[in-house]
Amino acid sequence: MNWIAVDWGTSNLRAWRMDGPSPVDQRQSGDGMGGLKPDEFEPALVRLIGDWIDGPTHVMACGMVGSRQGWTEAKYLPVPCAPLSDQLARPTCHHADLDVRIIPGLSQTKPHFDVMRGEETQVAGFLTLNPDWDGVLCLPGSHTKWVHISAGEVVSFQTYMTGETFAALTGHTVLRHSVGTGIDGAAFDEAVGDALSRPERNAQRMFGIRAEMLLAGLDADVAAGRLSGLLIGAEIAAARPYWLGQNVAIVGDAKLAALYDRALKTQGAFVSVGDATGATLAGLWAAYQKEF
Repeated sequence: MNWIAVDWGTSNLRAWRMDGPSPVDQRQSGDGMGGLKPDEFEPALVRLIGDWIDGPTHVMACGMVGSRQGWTEAKYLPVPCAPLSDQLARPTCHHADLDVRIIPGLSQTKPHFDVMRGEETQVAGFLTLNPDWDGVLCLPGSHTKWVHISAGEVVSFQTYMTGETFAALTGHTVLRHSVGTGIDGAAFDEAVGDALSRPERNAQRMFGIRAEMLLAGLDADVAAGRLSGLLIGAEIAAARPYWLGQNVAIVGDAKLAALYDRALKTQGAFVSVGDATGATLAGLWAAYQKEF
């Protein structure tokens, strides 16, 4: 029953030593997919968890490790489908005791092109923890996913680059001089309302943050709250056909999930919030049980 769960993203590698469904140890490194060549993945994994390998060891992995630029490509599974595939990728391992499987992502061509990789494992884990749940999952992050779930399948999904846009604006535009690290709640709420009512004015409102800082000394955390509210508000406005009248569950980083929760509840949405790491581990455990 002892095995290793791996969530391998673009920037980070996270691994858990598992006893059945329960983690007993955790480690992390900066050896994300973005900095590795295909032949460097196995050495990066062994560097992190080499002393956990004591005899034949099963590893179940999800995330960007299965991308085209990853260790071995785990081809996308088209929706509608169950979040977990029976066709896992199996990279070549030179370590005699390593047996690695990689979970495929999901793809969509209609009504628009979209892909996810890693989030399908969170979806599977959420459904493992919440059997017979139907509704819409919101998975906030750099690329936030809205996932329509029915009868245990992913029916469709849509992705918004809200998190990456926030990072780009605060790191590479004039707003980097104005935005703080905290989030003022009142400013966030007001900006969400502004974006929901007139999302086409967002670009003008964003520059207004810089102008108000220069002319009236706008507080940096108020600026951060306003920018975050404008971006999340615009996303929620665009995703309204997905979440309106649905059960909505948010699974993601606690601070970011709290912002989406706050914004959706101002619109009267029924929302619950789940733990992202718990969902990922539950999904990896479900995949492990199916495979091994």
